[in-house]
Amino acid sequence: MKLLVSIIQFVAKLNSKIVQKKMLGVLSEIHSIQRLYHRSTTREVLNLNVMFVKWDEMEDEMLVRESRNGRQEAFGELVRRHRAKVYGYAQSITQEAFLAEDIVQEALVRAFLNLGSLVDSARFLPWLHRIVRNQAYTKLRSSSVTRERVASGLVRLGDEEAREENWHDLDYILYRLSRATPPVDDQRSNPEERLIRQELLDMISGMLHCLKPRERIVFESHFFDQLSPQEIARLFHLTDANVYQILSRSRKKVIQERVRVVVDDYVKSRKDMNNMKKVMLNPSEAMQQGYSWTSAATIMHKMITFTGREVSLPAIMGYSGHAFRINIIPEDVHIAGPTCFYFDRNLSQGMRNLGFETRVVVGIKPAMGPNANLTDPGQLTSAAKAKREIHQALPEALELIHRSLDRGLPVMTWDTFIPEFGMIYGYDDEQRLLTVHECGKDDAVPYEHLGRGILEDLFVLAIESQYEIDERSALRGALEMILDHYQGREEQCMNAIQGLSAYSVWIDAFRGGKIEPNGNAYNTVLLWDARRNAAAFLHEVAATWEGETPSDGHVRELSGTAAATYTQIAEQLQELHQMFPFPMGGEPNDPARAERSIQILQSVHALEVQAVATLEQMSEALQ
Repeated sequence: MKLLVSIIQFVAKLNSKIVQKKMLGVLSEIHSIQRLYHRSTTREVLNLNVMFVKWDEMEDEMLVRESRNGRQEAFGELVRRHRAKVYGYAQSITQEAFLAEDIVQEALVRAFLNLGSLVDSARFLPWLHRIVRNQAYTKLRSSSVTRERVASGLVRLGDEEAREENWHDLDYILYRLSRATPPVDDQRSNPEERLIRQELLDMISGMLHCLKPRERIVFESHFFDQLSPQEIARLFHLTDANVYQILSRSRKKVIQERVRVVVDDYVKSRKDMNNMKKVMLNPSEAMQQGYSWTSAATIMHKMITFTGREVSLPAIMGYSGHAFRINIIPEDVHIAGPTCFYFDRNLSQGMRNLGFETRVVVGIKPAMGPNANLTDPGQLTSAAKAKREIHQALPEALELIHRSLDRGLPVMTWDTFIPEFGMIYGYDDEQRLLTVHECGKDDAVPYEHLGRGILEDLFVLAIESQYEIDERSALRGALEMILDHYQGREEQCMNAIQGLSAYSVWIDAFRGGKIEPNGNAYNTVLLWDARRNAAAFLHEVAATWEGETPSDGHVRELSGTAAATYTQIAEQLQELHQMFPFPMGGEPNDPARAERSIQILQSVHALEVQAVATLEQMSEALQ
C-alpha cells in the first residue's frame, strides 16, 4: 500500500493531463497485480472471504473507512458510484466536456491522496463536490476558456438564449434561480441540476441577509418573481427612481456578500483539504538589500533574493526599465505619474528580462485616485478599509499568495498601506492574516483588507519559474522596453505623458503655476534616483560585458558613454530635488523657482535626447 501511495503521489506531481486521465486505470492494474500476488500467500488463503465482499452494497461511510485501511476496491466503488454525478457537476460549471473530464480526474486523485482529511466519513459526496468545485474554479481562472465580460448592470433577465452560461456571474445565477421550478419528472431525471440549484439557492438565501427588509422585498420581487421596476413601484407605492436605486444598492450589497462568502468558502476548503497553515518566510537577507525610490524595483530585488539569484539593484532598475522611466501628469504634476503604467505588462516583461516568468492577478481601476499624502489619515486606517467594498479578485489573489508562499517565494502587492508596492511574505489561515512589508513598514493585514486600500486597487505578482538568460538577450529586451517608453510607443496609461515628451509637459506645468508641491517633489526625487541607477547600471554593463568581437567592444564603449551622460543628468536633477524636497515640496509655483526649474528641465531634456541616441546605437549593436 505504501508503494501504491508513493506512485500516486509521484504521478500527481507530474502535472500531466494525459497521465492523470489514466490514473484510475493504473490503480486498477496495480491492484490486479497485487491481488494475483496475494492469492498465493498464506494470508490470502486464510482470508478468502475478502474476495467476496459486496462493495456495491456498502454505504459510503463504510467504503471510506475501508479505503483508508488500504482497500483499493472500496475506493474504486466510491469512484464507480459517484463519478458520473461529479462529472455532471463539473460540466455544468465549465460547459466544456473535455475540461470537465480533466477536472474530475484531478479531483479524484486529490480525493484519494487526502482521504485521511475527511472528518465525516458519511459526507464523502459533498466533500468530493467541494474538491471538484475548487478544481473547476481554478481551471476556469487559469484556462483560456475564461472569457472577459462587461458588467451587466441592472438588466431584465428574461431571454435564456441571449445569455451565456457563467456560474461566476451573479446576474446569471439570479436568472437561473428565477426560472420556474422544473416538473417532478424532470427533477427525477436530472439530479445534478437539482443539486446545483439547491446549492445556489442556499448560497443566495444566506447572502440576502445583508439586505434591509424593504431592500430584500424589492430585490426578490425583481429577480425571483420577475416583476419589472414599474410593477414593483406600483405594488409597493414607490417611484420608479426609488426602485432602481434600491435594486442598484441591493445588488452591490449582494455582490459584496457573495465575495465574503467566497472567501469564507475558500478558507473552509483549505480546512477540508487539511491545508490550514501558518507560513512565515525569513525576510532578513532580503531586508538588508538596498532601497530605491521606485518601490516596484525595490520589491523585485527583495523577491529575487528568495530565489538564490544575486542581482544588483541597479541591474534590476535597468533590465526592468525603471531606471529610464518618466511619466508626468499635465498641469499639476500629480503624485500618481510615476506609477501610471500597466503593472502586469511592464513588470512581467521586466522580470522576463531578468530570467523570471511571473503570474499576476490584476484588479486596477481605470482612474487616478487621490494623493494619499494629502488625504485625511483616517482614510488609511483598518476601520476605513473595512467600510470599502471587498475586491472581487480577492479569492484568486489569495490562491496565488498561498501557492507562492508555500513554494518559499514571497509575492509583490500594491496599495496595502499606501499606494506603493509591497511584499507579502507570510500568512496565517487560522487568523486570516497576511504579513506585509511596504516602504520600510511591516504589519499584519486581514485577508479581507487586500484590495481595500485608498485606491481600492488589487494587484499581486508571483514568480512562477526562473530560467537562464544570456546577457545579450537580457539587454536587448531591456533596451526594447526602454526605447519604446522614451519614444512614446508604450501604451499610454490614463492621461500621463511618457518618455521624452514628458519634459515639455512638466515645463508647461511650471509655466502654468498650478503645480501641486507634494506630487511635484515625488516625481522629482523618483526621477533623480532613477537616473542615478541608470548611470550605475550602464557602468556595470560596461565593466562586466564579456566577448571579444567588435560588436561586444562597441557595446562596452557605448555603455560607458551613456553612463557618463546619465551621471550628468542625475547631477542636474539633484539640484531640482534640493529645491523641492519630498514630502514638503517647497514652492514650485514661485516665479523665480519655476524659471530655474524650467532651465534645469530643458538642459536635462537635451542630455536625455543625447542618451537615447546612444541607447539606440547599443540596441543596433546587439542585433
